[in-house]
Amino acid sequence: MKKFIVAIMVLTFGLVDAQEVTNDQITKAVARYMDSINRTKANNDKLLYDSETKTEEKKENWYDKFSIRGYAQVRYNGLFSTNDKVSCDQCDKSWGTTSSEEGAKSNNGFFIRRARLVFSGQINSNVFFYIQPDFASSPGSGVNNFVQLRDAYFDLSFDKKKEYRVRIGQSKVPYGFENLQSSQNRLTLDRNDALNSAVANERDLGIFFYWAPSKIRERFAMLVKDGYKGSGDYGVFAFGAYNGQTLNKTEANRDLHVVARVTYPFVVGNQIIEPGLQAYTGKWSFTNEISSGVTTLLNKDYVVDKRAAVSFVLYPKPFGIQTEYNIGKGPRYDKITNSVKSDDLQGGYVTLNYKWDLPKNQFLYPFAKFQYYDGGKKFEKDARSYIVRDYEFGLEWQPFKAFEIVAEWVIADRTFEDSAKKDNRQQGNLLRLQVQFNF
Repeated sequence: MKKFIVAIMVLTFGLVDAQEVTNDQITKAVARYMDSINRTKANNDKLLYDSETKTEEKKENWYDKFSIRGYAQVRYNGLFSTNDKVSCDQCDKSWGTTSSEEGAKSNNGFFIRRARLVFSGQINSNVFFYIQPDFASSPGSGVNNFVQLRDAYFDLSFDKKKEYRVRIGQSKVPYGFENLQSSQNRLTLDRNDALNSAVANERDLGIFFYWAPSKIRERFAMLVKDGYKGSGDYGVFAFGAYNGQTLNKTEANRDLHVVARVTYPFVVGNQIIEPGLQAYTGKWSFTNEISSGVTTLLNKDYVVDKRAAVSFVLYPKPFGIQTEYNIGKGPRYDKITNSVKSDDLQGGYVTLNYKWDLPKNQFLYPFAKFQYYDGGKKFEKDARSYIVRDYEFGLEWQPFKAFEIVAEWVIADRTFEDSAKKDNRQQGNLLRLQVQFNF
């Protein structure tokens, strides 16, 4: 090709009329053409290299898709306790004592409440996975720090924006704002008895459909990321079926629970409010919860278990309100007949909070909470009967994202009765402390 171009150039110069052409001029002309060809080739090579480089840059590695994060909580409940028999077995096994002995004292000490790792990632454009073990589970009194699976689910989305998705596996049941709110973000140290008694540990094995517009999904994420104590993204609309035996327990009666939830975070001026409605229905099956000698007229495999709840959240910008109330029907211990019967239940809570932005990205959250519950807890011994009236006043300080400290003063009035403790109303106060590390 190069020889052909040189020949054409020589011929051209030879045919120029009335113009004397020297060898030197021909040489210079040929050199200019050759430089031009070389520059063109270099540019083409560069474009090819850039294209290959961009292709390599677009290639994703596994660590670009998957993430590992977690948090840990260490508590101390041994300060200024006026009655060690005030306790909440469902809440925190290091708080008080469940002993029925006269004058029993709690061995309150340092306690790892949670130590969790979250493995998650987008397997492909339509499949997301989430696995969360807890390394600080406490299956029994005085038995601590066992590994237990909390979440293990997959989200299958049906569109590019992931507005429609189905969640399959073990995950949180979409019932109650505070139940869905992560313990990593919640202000009070424990969830309220009224709604949390619906689903122990908030989780079960099932399949759930979630829908939310992409804009609202971004808003859900912002409410958590920017420190407004959001619940996370559980859809504007949720519907599903689950076993109904609570976390890490085998289904016992082949009768699935069904749940539905509707919620929406509205922007009103400078504020964001989120009202919500939810309900579930199913049949509870007793396994080893009922003590010897306790009678029941119920079919132990098909006890009515149904509830409905209303939620309202005014996110702290800077003042906030979080309140929920539920009513329903479920199993409950009756001390008069020493039996378990199906009974009405009701209760809820209201939390007032304030988000105070300090210099250097520090946050301070003063809060106050009142909760009330009158009903049974199906998953506790003899479907233990409860009447709860608690007040909590606290302060959370987050000096930086990786560390938080909470101090909470509790004024408790808790009646919890079963076949071993038929008259058991406990009142008392204590100071509870927690440090949390986020990583």
